[in-house]
Amino acid sequence: MIGTMGSAVGAGAVAGGAAGPGAGGVVSRPRLFGRLGAARVSVVSAPAGTGKTVLLRSWIDQASLAEHAAGVPVGRGERDPQRFWLSVLAALRQTGPGSALVRPVTAAPDLDGWAITERLLTDLAPLRDRLWLVIDDVHELGPGALRQLELLIMRAPPGLRFVLATRHDVRLGLHRLRLEGGLAEIREPDLRFTVDEARELFEAAGIRLAGLAPLVERTEGWAAGLRLAALSLAGHPDPERFAAEFSGSERTVAEYLLAEVLDRQDEPVRRLLLRTSVLERVNGELADLLTGDGDGERVLQDLEQASAFVVAVDAGRSWFRYHHLFADLLQLELRRTEPDQVAGLHRAAAGWFAGHGYPVAAVRHAQTVRDWALASRLLADHWPGLYLDGQTAIIHELLAGFPAQARAADAELAAVAAGDELARGSLEAAERYLGLAERAMASVPDARHAQAQLLLGIARLLHARQRGNLPVVAEEARRLQAIADAPDATGPGLGEDLGALALINLGSAEFWAARLAEAERHLERGVALARRIGRPYLEFTGLTYQSVIDRFRSFARAVERGRQAVELARRHGWTDDPAAGFASLVVGAVLVWQGRLEEAEPWVQRAERALRADADPAVGLTVGWIRGLLELGRGRDADALAAFQAADRLAGRLAQPSLMVLPNRSLLVLTLVRLGETERAEQALGELDDHDRDNGVMRIGLAALRLAQHNPQEAIAAVAPFLDGSAPGPWQGWLAQAFLLEAIARDALGDEDAAGQALERALDLAEPDGVLAIFLLHPTPGLLERHAGHRTDHASLIADILSLLAGRKLAPPPAGPQPPLEALSDSEIRVLRYLPTNLPASQIAGELYVSHNTVRTHIRHVYAKLGTHTRAEAVARARALGLLAPSPLRGKATRPG
Repeated sequence: MIGTMGSAVGAGAVAGGAAGPGAGGVVSRPRLFGRLGAARVSVVSAPAGTGKTVLLRSWIDQASLAEHAAGVPVGRGERDPQRFWLSVLAALRQTGPGSALVRPVTAAPDLDGWAITERLLTDLAPLRDRLWLVIDDVHELGPGALRQLELLIMRAPPGLRFVLATRHDVRLGLHRLRLEGGLAEIREPDLRFTVDEARELFEAAGIRLAGLAPLVERTEGWAAGLRLAALSLAGHPDPERFAAEFSGSERTVAEYLLAEVLDRQDEPVRRLLLRTSVLERVNGELADLLTGDGDGERVLQDLEQASAFVVAVDAGRSWFRYHHLFADLLQLELRRTEPDQVAGLHRAAAGWFAGHGYPVAAVRHAQTVRDWALASRLLADHWPGLYLDGQTAIIHELLAGFPAQARAADAELAAVAAGDELARGSLEAAERYLGLAERAMASVPDARHAQAQLLLGIARLLHARQRGNLPVVAEEARRLQAIADAPDATGPGLGEDLGALALINLGSAEFWAARLAEAERHLERGVALARRIGRPYLEFTGLTYQSVIDRFRSFARAVERGRQAVELARRHGWTDDPAAGFASLVVGAVLVWQGRLEEAEPWVQRAERALRADADPAVGLTVGWIRGLLELGRGRDADALAAFQAADRLAGRLAQPSLMVLPNRSLLVLTLVRLGETERAEQALGELDDHDRDNGVMRIGLAALRLAQHNPQEAIAAVAPFLDGSAPGPWQGWLAQAFLLEAIARDALGDEDAAGQALERALDLAEPDGVLAIFLLHPTPGLLERHAGHRTDHASLIADILSLLAGRKLAPPPAGPQPPLEALSDSEIRVLRYLPTNLPASQIAGELYVSHNTVRTHIRHVYAKLGTHTRAEAVARARALGLLAPSPLRGKATRPG
């Protein structure tokens, strides 16, 4: 049977002990009082036992809000919206402001919560004074009442404020208020007692302690834990020493817990408590395994129901944990009474956890009893799955639990350590561990040899990819797939997992080698496979590289995929993962190229925080390049130069040239030109070999240098091979720069017609994605202003460019759902592509050989389908969707591969 549990330790008793110094005998918590009621909506969300209810009551008392606060407690399992809303009305009518406004309502069968809510909104519309509606236990409300409460919150007059207490977050649409700054949140960490608050609590119980910090740390500021300490400290002859040494295994506390809890249990329950104390959490099956009995789940549920320092940790009450003070006592008693059982219990637990899909707990139990062979085997067996699930932080923590000599001597563990060092950003340390693993392979038993080869293959693949060594990546990907396909070489289903890993790493390596078509093909297959087999981490990393490839095709698609990757990372807790940083960089890069520099800054900062240049030199080089481009756009040329130079130094750490090396060097040359250091720019170009110097992006830097040297003829000659297609170059943004530089050179030579043609071509290429940054890199306001006075397809774009050059921010794209591309008919798309020209509808009709009314009808349909109301909004939306190419008059704008 379950024995009686002695004194209860309740949250109310903790927060409101008699004779306390605060109002009503409760602890004064001004650091929290100031946050309550300050915003339109305040939410206190924390588990039971943390003092939420008492906090609300004491805040109302301290702030003297009794006449202005309506308190509504929600009954357990409340499912009657009418009863809840009648309670709200009654509470509001008892306040000063509410008594004059809120009409009484009588319960009736046909009166639902929606009707009451609407009536309440009408009654409170004239509210001028401040009034708080304080609702406790909001989590007990049913879905209907929650939706009605959301309606009230969103439409309430400014004077009505809400304070909500709940054990867990509920669906109330509060994210909108959070974005607007109208939401204040107090959560469990906020409710933890500080040292000063603990001192006030103890003094209220007649206990004075000079040093409370160790005690607060031991209890983690948990209200119930501090109350337990206060009960134990009462009357102690040396409270200071006792508080400093306070734990569940201290003699006085142990005697208390033994007398009040453990000694009141019968022998089977006592044995269960002791033997399962080696676990951080326990269920019935595990309890039965460690005790040899067969009734563990019922015993645990009875203990939890009796508040025997046993807490259910899941909604189904199948997993439980012990209060850590109680766990201290149980472990002490186990070592005293059954010391010979401890190691066996941990090994049995390790086997159970490994067999039931909990490898982390399995490894930790083996490490606890220093069974390094078992721990190493368990980690080696489960590392691929942990890595493929994005558990790199957990892997690092587990590895740290091994002695250094174990990591170095065991081939499998050394391979895992190499993968860990790659994830942590140390290529050199990873290479050391790879060498150790390769040398130790000869001593691996035959039964483990295939597994060791698999781990080593994964580590080699990841290392080669981060070094940018495409041939080795391709070879390791093929070898890994062969290992995965071999009979009995891997666990069930792991072959497809490794196939997805190989494809995604191969695709990412091919991207950096500028093999975009091959990269796109492998990434598409890898992401599809990862999605099908349920590996979101692999899907997330693949999406990141797909988004950066999309940047060369469509900004809209790149941002869409980049945001998808960031959302996956947020959902799974991978926001600090390098791939999340890279996805953020893609979004930031698009915004930089579009001239939206302030919007880009937080995205670039996220990338800089998540990405370490020494961990992945190609990615680090790209981060520096985007940072430099951002600073160039702001006119901070010296900062841009430092970023480009740092990025260029990383190029030397790559096994093969990377896609981003020459674009970075081109902008480095341009920055030197802008700083007036033309000799250094000339020197930088002279250090290149002929192949690199002839690349289209490097010709951009050369043309800028020749213009600065007042030699427009040579500038035209520099970009000519790029413009005629004989010099290789990447994305159309660089081609647009080449045409812009030609326009500047032609204008300098006095050839206005040729300058206008080149400028129009640059605008053709810039328009589809809104690539405005090139006009910040090579500012030509006078040429643009003159061009706007002539016939141009891009009057709207020129206006945006001139605004940027004048230091004005661009208006954000109109909000609203992005329509599917097929929503617009071919005729509507043809009309849409004339809107940036600023031609009137009558002239558009002439260009298309249709009636004026037909064009006006198409324009109305375009506005409706794009979710816009004006021509400028439609152009901005269409630009964001990539709908503005080709040019309507000449059809010349293309998307190079």
